[in-house]
Amino acid sequence: MGRATDQRGVLRIDLDAAGGGGRTRIRRQDTLAVEEPLEIRVGAAGPGRRRPLAVTMRTPGDDLDLAIGFLLTEGLIRSAEDVHTAQLCAGAETPNTYNVVDVVLSPGVPEPATDPARNFYTTSSCGVCGKASIESVRTRSQFAVRDDPLVVTAELLAGLPDRLRAAQRAFDRTGGLHAAGLFTADGELVVLREDVGRHNAVDKVLGWATREGRLPLAGHVLLVSGRASFELTQKAWMAGVPLLAAVSAPSTLAAELAEEAGMTLVGFLRGPTMNVYAGAQRLAE
Repeated sequence: MGRATDQRGVLRIDLDAAGGGGRTRIRRQDTLAVEEPLEIRVGAAGPGRRRPLAVTMRTPGDDLDLAIGFLLTEGLIRSAEDVHTAQLCAGAETPNTYNVVDVVLSPGVPEPATDPARNFYTTSSCGVCGKASIESVRTRSQFAVRDDPLVVTAELLAGLPDRLRAAQRAFDRTGGLHAAGLFTADGELVVLREDVGRHNAVDKVLGWATREGRLPLAGHVLLVSGRASFELTQKAWMAGVPLLAAVSAPSTLAAELAEEAGMTLVGFLRGPTMNVYAGAQRLAE
């Protein structure tokens, strides 16, 4: 539910019209990526509303996957069995935009702390903005990624960005969306999600995998269209992904976490070149 793109009137200025040094000013419609808040409420079954846990700025669509992926990668759930129900709810807006996901945890699953000092607020550019302390940023995975026997060729990895780009339908219209794609060891695209936030795109992929009962994602490659940050590396680890690849740069913390987890981290995956920052043993000679 929800729209991923919207139309807006713009003034288009071209200072070199037709390559002849002329100037044009044209009013026309342009397609923009939608960015709206999503509130995630979590709690036990029973009367009353679940308490708000997080608000994230995202592109509407696949919101249940986003919520489940967020809970998984924050270490609040371990599998789909930890969720009793998850549903879109009416918000306070008129007309209704359904920008609320209500998650009921299964019996025995601890409710998350909702101390206002630690509640999450994430922008479309930051996946850990709501953390109250350095200690709360790092979450350890339940999966032994280091033992994953995945091996792929550099040639296979080099072909994945084009496959990802070819499947980005909303990007073609807006130019303003990140993408995350899950691939098999043979290079088959399993699922792709787009969002204004790169961390949201990853959460949507991992939430889908959680709801499909595919965890851990052993033997898979997660490709992201932007840079490989610490939070994306952590999210991949939490889902048991052995290889994270990015078309742009990694950060120092991303490389350190990948090394600690036993993950393979590939950056600057562009054309025939790439840099392997951790786990080079998974790249076949």
